[in-house]
Amino acid sequence: MAAVGLLGPGTGTGSGASPVHRLAAHPKLVAVLAFALVVVATPVHAAWAPAAYAGYLLLVLTAAAVARVRPARLARGLLVELPFVAFALLLPFVSRGPRVEVLGLALSADGLAVGGGILAKATLSVLAATVLAATTEPRALLRGLERLRLPPLLVQILSFMIRYADVVAGELRRMRVARESRGFRGRHLGALRVLGPAVGALFVRSFERGERVHLAMLSRGYAGRLPGGSSEAVPARQWWTALALPLGAAAALLTGALLG
Repeated sequence: MAAVGLLGPGTGTGSGASPVHRLAAHPKLVAVLAFALVVVATPVHAAWAPAAYAGYLLLVLTAAAVARVRPARLARGLLVELPFVAFALLLPFVSRGPRVEVLGLALSADGLAVGGGILAKATLSVLAATVLAATTEPRALLRGLERLRLPPLLVQILSFMIRYADVVAGELRRMRVARESRGFRGRHLGALRVLGPAVGALFVRSFERGERVHLAMLSRGYAGRLPGGSSEAVPARQWWTALALPLGAAAALLTGALLG
């Protein structure tokens, strides 16, 4: 199947370029969430857990291949899990319990199992979310969240965040150019005296822009809800196609539990 970092423009091979691209957004959202739940439900201490993780990885990579998502796109998506990687690498050193020797280091056996499980689960979930983001336009994702009955106000906040992220980033670039044109070089702690007020100014400008946008919306009849999109029913075939990923993962989990 096919999150912000993850929630960027669809960067597959173009709209409609694969069967995954052509699926409606809300079945894909449900599929990715269900897949993540199956992955998280896998017990880390089970002897069959590594085989289950391998099966999940095969399913995600198959979905990525069908969606024609390039490996470089998947690798960029994995950058968001770096904090989980650091935490997982630290666990074998700080956890208590029986120790095992790995490359001359005495590591906690329990820490290795838990850290490996965290790393595997985070990687698999991020890969699935990356395929989703690479095959679904942000506006379609928002419509999908609406179809799944996410509170309308939250959907509107996400919509404006996506629309105005580039505007705020452009403002930040202009402020950086203005500072550097005056000879500023942020290479020491003293630069915080300049950067602090700059952050405050950016916040004030963004807040004022938001107020102006809100007033403009009210003058055009905004009453707390944006115009809705299409609410046509999605064919059952699309649901079954989207749910192939979590159903395959659930089958791998059940098989491991029964044979393990």
